[in-house]
Amino acid sequence: MVYFVILACLVAAILVWVVFIHNRLVAMRQQVKNAWHQIDVQLKRRHDLIPNMVSTVKAYLQHEQTTLELVTAARGKAMAAKSVQDSATAEAG
Repeated sequence: MVYFVILACLVAAILVWVVFIHNRLVAMRQQVKNAWHQIDVQLKRRHDLIPNMVSTVKAYLQHEQTTLELVTAARGKAMAAKSVQDSATAEAG
């Protein structure tokens, strides 16, 4: 009779341990799923930002192109100056 009580306690302890491990594994699986969903959210957010970045770069490219043309024209005037007065005028604006 004592052996049956000890055996029942041992089986109950193993059963409690199995249930605990199962619940822990289920919780970990849910954490992994949640982490992957968070990654998906961040990737979608980054993907949604790309069109804004492209339009910003295009606008900056236009500004950069205008600046390059002005610098090139000023350099051409400075290089074409034949006297100090022409050089000073070209450098001034």
